[in-house]
Parts: sequence; structure tokens; C-alpha cells
Amino acid sequence: MALRTPPLFGRHEDRGAQFTEFGGWEMPVEFDSIRTEHEAVREAAGVFDVSHMGEIEVDGPDAERLMQRLTTNDVSRLDPGDAQYAAITDEDGVMLDDTVVYRLPADDDPEFLFVPNAGHDEQMYERWTDYRDAEDLTATVDNVTGEYGMVAVQGPEAPDLVAARAGDDVLDLGRFEAEYADVAGVECLVANSGYTGEAGFEVVFPADGAGAVWDAFANNCQPCGLGARDTLRLEYGFLLSGQDFHPEDNPRSPFEAGIDFAVDLDAEFVGRDALDAQRSAGLDEEFVGFVLEERGVPRHGYDITDADGDVVGEVTSGTMSPTLGEPIGLGYVDAEYAADDTTIYVDVRGTGKRATTTTPPFIDQ
Repeated sequence: MALRTPPLFGRHEDRGAQFTEFGGWEMPVEFDSIRTEHEAVREAAGVFDVSHMGEIEVDGPDAERLMQRLTTNDVSRLDPGDAQYAAITDEDGVMLDDTVVYRLPADDDPEFLFVPNAGHDEQMYERWTDYRDAEDLTATVDNVTGEYGMVAVQGPEAPDLVAARAGDDVLDLGRFEAEYADVAGVECLVANSGYTGEAGFEVVFPADGAGAVWDAFANNCQPCGLGARDTLRLEYGFLLSGQDFHPEDNPRSPFEAGIDFAVDLDAEFVGRDALDAQRSAGLDEEFVGFVLEERGVPRHGYDITDADGDVVGEVTSGTMSPTLGEPIGLGYVDAEYAADDTTIYVDVRGTGKRATTTTPPFIDQ
């Protein structure tokens, strides 16, 4: 099957980007170098094409009820222009994906927009429509992923950069708040959010305006690819769907994955009872960060062991931190090894490398 391409694909080719397959999309992995792009975001600003993320609109009399039943947070708390992070779980409380849910700002909008991860838009569209039909709810669900583009402008200079192009009102947006603004003649949804740990915004716009919006930012800051996006999110301990959890290969609940804050057990959602039971029983394994104290780089799938070499967990993500110059990782360990400052070992090509657990972020906020 041919890979999907973002509306900015031609811009990236012209800029000399290197590409990679991700979630069924052909996306830029780097423009100059991962380190250059990473440092630009930590020190100044960078812009990412994140058009591989899905966009699904939900509207109608039962739209709130449908969203409430299929996401783990409390959608009823959202006012127009608000957003929240949530998980999408099955009946057993296993995460199928994580997402951001927006209650859109304008009365004539669809009421909700939610953003599944790359390659999950059709799956989530079917989940929403199947549940709607089974429960006889009155709601429209539209997969509009192909109709939009999305960029993220991130870094300490990002707020001023975005304000210079979208208007100073965006500076008044609180975290996970959004409003409409004109960027280069294109009406955009501008949200105070991101995946790097830095200040910044995510900007959603019609696909036919993609070039104008990209140029408004990329001509004034460092274009960045998915490589830097991964090292940046890892330094803050943010989950990567399909790698830090997977419903089949590595089934995890939101509690195991360390995102308890995205679960409201007072809300009625699919998987709520299973999660309530898990909370009462306690966790057998927990999600941790760790810093390797010996030479080596932890990678997805490496075993985590105790001092005797017995396996007590598994690495899900790892890299050499560009900011710290140290190897860092994320993974699941038996609960008795989850406390900060616990010594563990990562099996790197048959050699146990000493590491110490820590709660992310790995760098100062």
C-alpha cells in the first residue's frame, strides 16, 4: 500500500529533508541534523510538520455523550476553546491510543475535534461510529484527516514567533486552550500545546493553506523532523503510541503507563470498571524513566534486569539525550523496582549496563 503524504511534502522535498515511514505516512525525519533541530527547540524555536496526526470531528445532540464514553477524561468539563489529554481504552482498560480532545471555539463548528495518533484515524473513526450505532446515539462522526494540515511551533521563542504571525491574543491562551487566528491569510485553530516540553503551539489549518502557514514559520525558525521530535519528547518522558504501549504487542492501562491524570473514574467510559479494579488491586508493573550510568544506548525491546541478571522489565524507548549527553530510557519494571534511585541493569547486546530509575522529565522544567 502506498504511503500517505502530508500536504507539505513538496516543501520538505525542496528543503532537502530525509524521509521515513511512520504510521503509514512518509514524513521528514530530519532536515539538517537531529542534534541541530533538537538544540534549536531547546534554545530558540523549531517548527514541525505533524500532519500525520489524525483529525476526527464529532457533532450532534449526543456528541458529548459519545466522546465521554470513548475517552478516559471528563469531556463535560470542557468549555468551548478548551482541550484535554485522554486515553482511549477497551473494555479491559487497555490503551488503544492516546489523544487530545478539543471542544471547538465557535458555535457553528462541529462540537468536538479529537486527534488520534498517526495511522489510527480510520480505526478510531470506525470505533466511534460502531459505538454510536450500537448505542443508538445521534451524532455525526467525520474523519477529516485528509482535509487538514498541522504544524507545531515549539521552543522558548515560539510564543513570540507565533504571536507575530497569529496576533498577540494567542499569548493569552492557557495550556490546552485554543482559538481561531489568521496566519498568512489562512484561518487556523491555534492551541497552546505540544510534545516537546517547551512552550509552544500546535496549529491546524485547511490543507490548501498548508504552504502559506509553513512558510510563515519555517522561514523564520528551524524546520524539524520526527527524529528531533522523538528525542525531545523522550527527555520529558512523553508516551509514544505504538512504542511505549501497544494494544497487542505491549498492552498497558493508563495507570501502568503513568498517565493517571488523564483518567477520571467518576466519568462513565468504556474500560472504567476494569481500571477501577486495577487501581484497587495495585499495579504489578510501572512505567519509569532511567539514566544509564555506563556506556551504551538503551533501545526499544531491551531487557531490564536485576543485579543477578533476572529480567524485571523491558525498555520501550531510549536515546542518547542531546541535552544531557547521557543515555536515557523509558520502560516498564516490576513494581518493586519502580521507586526513584533504584539500581537496575539494561541488557545492551548481552551486557548488563547499570542504570538508575528516575521520574521524568530528565531535564529541568
